[in-house]
Amino acid sequence: DDLVIAEGALKIYLLQAIGLEGDVRREDDAARTVESTFKHFGRLDILVNAAAGNFLVPAQDLSPNGFRTVIDIDSIGTFIMCHEALKYLKKGGLGKDPSTGGTIINITATLHYRATWYQIHASAAKAAIDSITRSLALEWGEDHGILVNGIAPGAIEDTAGVSKLAPEEVLSKIKEKPLYTFGEKWDIAMAALYLASDAGKFVNGTVLVVDGGQWLSTTRLLSKEAVRQLSRRQETRSRVAPTGLPKSKL
Repeated sequence: DDLVIAEGALKIYLLQAIGLEGDVRREDDAARTVESTFKHFGRLDILVNAAAGNFLVPAQDLSPNGFRTVIDIDSIGTFIMCHEALKYLKKGGLGKDPSTGGTIINITATLHYRATWYQIHASAAKAAIDSITRSLALEWGEDHGILVNGIAPGAIEDTAGVSKLAPEEVLSKIKEKPLYTFGEKWDIAMAALYLASDAGKFVNGTVLVVDGGQWLSTTRLLSKEAVRQLSRRQETRSRVAPTGLPKSKL
């Protein structure tokens, strides 16, 4: 049973955890795991979709089947799990209070915000997940009281994603970028805790980027000093011969 230890104002919750195996691409697996979770705990409050498939490949070498597989795991798998969990997460649903619904958190990425080399399949899949998140936040937020948000992690150290997608020869280069520091699993866990707790109760349909600003980083074409010198030259030139003045006689 769950054990609650109270000491003053501090409460420590020791909760049970169970493991269930299934394939998010299979509706019967999704239904079985969600139902088993409900039967074990008597309710379902939070669904986190984090299943993903990815590998580096030039677009011209990617087979349609490879593209389809990643879409199936990431995008279709996310929708299947949301669809199966709806009857447990909606307000008044199985084991649910009639006044409040549950929470869905979809783990996505920033690959599609601009473009990412050699990951066209994953970029398309994550873009679809973001769209699913916003659409469900709109529909299920109003109809069922369910909050649906996403988390877009950056590079997180000691994860399969980093070891698989960023070999050592690549890591040595990207670490030279000031903003490209690696996050910790704790950073993503705390983002999820925020969205799933009362602290995030007024957040819906948002994808929270947790990457230290990496996705904002672009190649710096000029140094700050070079920009200052260019600006001073331009200012001097404009005083001598103003530019940008209209030349039309009209």
